[in-house]
Amino acid sequence: MKAMILAAGFGARHAPLTRFLPKPMFPVMNRPILEHTLRYLKSHGFREIVVNLHHLPNAVMDYFGNGSDFGIDVVYSREPAILGTAGGIKLAQSHLEDGTFLVVNSDILTDVDLGAMLEFHRSNRSRLTLALTPTPSAERHDPIEVDETGRIVHFVGASSKNIPEFTSRSTFTGIQIMEPEIFERIPDGRFCGTTDEIFPAMVEEGVNVFGYLHGGYWRDMGTRAGYLQLHRDIFDGAARLIDDTSFDQDSKTCIGKDCEIAPDAQVGPYAVLGDGCKVGEGAQIENSVCWENAVIGPRAIVQNSILSQGTRVTEGTRIADESLALPSP
Repeated sequence: MKAMILAAGFGARHAPLTRFLPKPMFPVMNRPILEHTLRYLKSHGFREIVVNLHHLPNAVMDYFGNGSDFGIDVVYSREPAILGTAGGIKLAQSHLEDGTFLVVNSDILTDVDLGAMLEFHRSNRSRLTLALTPTPSAERHDPIEVDETGRIVHFVGASSKNIPEFTSRSTFTGIQIMEPEIFERIPDGRFCGTTDEIFPAMVEEGVNVFGYLHGGYWRDMGTRAGYLQLHRDIFDGAARLIDDTSFDQDSKTCIGKDCEIAPDAQVGPYAVLGDGCKVGEGAQIENSVCWENAVIGPRAIVQNSILSQGTRVTEGTRIADESLALPSP
């Protein structure tokens, strides 16, 4: 069974960080989130993986290559113009049309049991199964209504007929299992979304569309708050990474290689420093992620923020609730 990772988006909510680094390459505990996703898929037996790309594609391709260093086969589906979730899947049809396949968003961390989800999909003779979580996320995602059997009956925000009286609401995790017949529903060569166009139409037609309810961990890192909370979850043990990522559980810090930290600087709790960061005398860093080669000057304070690679915080400056990137070259 093959898998696809949706990684073509602009990551607009993370601007200005995404001006020069695509969101799938955002470091989580000093490794790209996409690397964690690939390791997660590999742990569930996936070896052939398609990644669609549009925004800053070379950053991804240069890092992962053909996937051989990670023990998998990676192929890329390049989108000259952004095509949306459904359009991106359609463009990758030649890689996926030979059987049931999995699609995963590139900006999530989760422990969904993909084997159990596949069994649920098959036992219900489902043509489309979405992994759902009861985690409320109304500010980011419209909820999905499911009946007592697990069948999806309504995408809130889309019109539907004959909605059952008793339903429950959940949030889509960005993980879905599809049958190749879905390609017949997606138009060629134009922007097209799944949850706002293709999926609601399938529900309306009475196609077997089911929701697999996941009660474990799931986090969307599509915003600064979500990205920082994901790191807090890892430090606190609520989320676990597939690979062995070392960090100090007591101080709740993760320090990269070749960092220079003044003896009286306060780093943590919930602080990540990428390789080559420098932290000056009396500086404070809390609930923040600093990418490689960031420089925090003496007595500077960084709280609840993300600093991109090479960002410099000058002496005595206070940065709070911000995402800082170097100016465009």
